[in-house]
Parts: sequence; C-alpha cells; structure tokens
Amino acid sequence: CGDENQASSEPTNHSTDPHPVHSNGNNIETRFPLPEGFQRIQCSPKEFGFFLRRLPLKPEGSLVKKFDGNSKSNPDVYAAVVDLPIGKKDLHQCADAIIRLRADYLRSLNRQMDIRFHFTNGFLAEYSKWTEGQLIKVIGNNCSWENTGIKGDADDNYWKYLEMVFNYAGTLSLSKELKSQKWEDMQIGDVLIYGGSPGHAVIVVDMAEHSITHEKIFMLAQSYMPAQEIQILYNPNVKTKTVWYSLKMDNPIVTPEWTFEKSELKKFL
Repeated sequence: CGDENQASSEPTNHSTDPHPVHSNGNNIETRFPLPEGFQRIQCSPKEFGFFLRRLPLKPEGSLVKKFDGNSKSNPDVYAAVVDLPIGKKDLHQCADAIIRLRADYLRSLNRQMDIRFHFTNGFLAEYSKWTEGQLIKVIGNNCSWENTGIKGDADDNYWKYLEMVFNYAGTLSLSKELKSQKWEDMQIGDVLIYGGSPGHAVIVVDMAEHSITHEKIFMLAQSYMPAQEIQILYNPNVKTKTVWYSLKMDNPIVTPEWTFEKSELKKFL
C-alpha cells in the first residue's frame, strides 16, 4: 500500500443507490441494496464472488481499526468494515488483505493445495508444504524450506503462514501472479493493482447489472497502510454517497485513496 497519489476528482453522475445501507445487514449482500433496476450477477456457491459477497461486516458505523488498535484517521473513505481479525503486526496491508481473502476462500473449500503465493524475490510459498511441518527460512534475499515447523491446518498455524507471506509478498509480487483482465470482462474477485513502492491494490467484492440497459456496477474493498481492517469503499466520483462504481466510468479509476488505470485490472488464475 501507499499513502501517496491521494485521489481527488470532481463528482460525476454515475449510478447511485437511493438507500445506501440496510443497517441490520451483516454481510456485503445484505448490507448494501442495489440501485433501482439492478440485479446482482449470479455466482455459484463455489465461486470466489459468492464467498466475497458473504464477508461478515461489523455493525453499521464501526470504525476501521489499525493493527495497534487505533482508528483509521479518515473514516469518510469507507462505508463498512469487514469483521475479520488482522493480527497485531503491521503486516495486513493492501495486497496482503487480498492474498488473505483468496487464501481464506480456497481454505473454505478445502483447497489447501491451491494456496500458494510468490514472495517479491520469486520464492513460491506453498501452504501444502507448510502444513507438512516445513518452515520458510529467509537469509538475506534467499529462501529455503526446513523441517522445523508444526504440521497441520490449525487456525494458528494457518495464520503464521499468512503472516510469513505478508512479510515477503506485496503489490509487486501479487501483480506478477495475476493475469490481465479486460475492463469489460470484470468479475467479482478481480483486482485493480499497481505494483510498486508504494503501490496499492483494491478488490472487486460485488457486481450487479441493470435488467434493461445492461449497465454493470461494482463494489470495491481495500486494506491500507499501516496494517488495518478491510473496508468497503465509497465512490468519490459521485455527488451522492454510494459504494457502487459504474463499469462505464471514464479512465482513470479514482478510488478514495488511490487512482488506477483500467489496464491495471487483473484476475486470479
């Protein structure tokens, strides 16, 4: 993540939702209603989009907490807070949060063999090896496996693996792992990512389509730096507060804390 390239733009008139939230909704799908005429794009129970729509949310009005327990300084950028623990280290930043969501999704389907992420130096950290009791030894820019770890897929061991990945992966490595996605082909689970130091990444967590015009809208989530809880972003491009962005919006893609190009949309393989 980065704290540079602060986004700013004049509001434009894209689709907005007349009723911003259902305060008793406890996940993305139940908290955020759709603008009139739109229907959510269907996802099967085993798809990443189905998982993301059901991310648990803290009660309406909750503040994003950083790893040290302090609140994020600019609460106007987000509409809701994802109710997932982030640990007590300054690790769960933008790319890390996306890595975590992808890993959580795969683990929820018992696809632990598919949980694998590259470090910035190119080393492939495979969770399957970690659960066999292997730890990753890092000396300088070199990494290797050694048989000194704890076996199994217990929650504590899983989180230790994730924090190891958070330590040595980031926007640079994640952007190389992902495959470019055409803007018009966007799907839930796709990622807008700029790999750099600083860089930033946000993830598409919901989409809908208008039943007549076929306009598509989408919702974004992010973590940031220092490490903080995942947040559902407002769209700063419109006059009325809304979490919905239009696929018809012009380039560049302005989000509350970063500006992306449409060409920076990518997807998991």
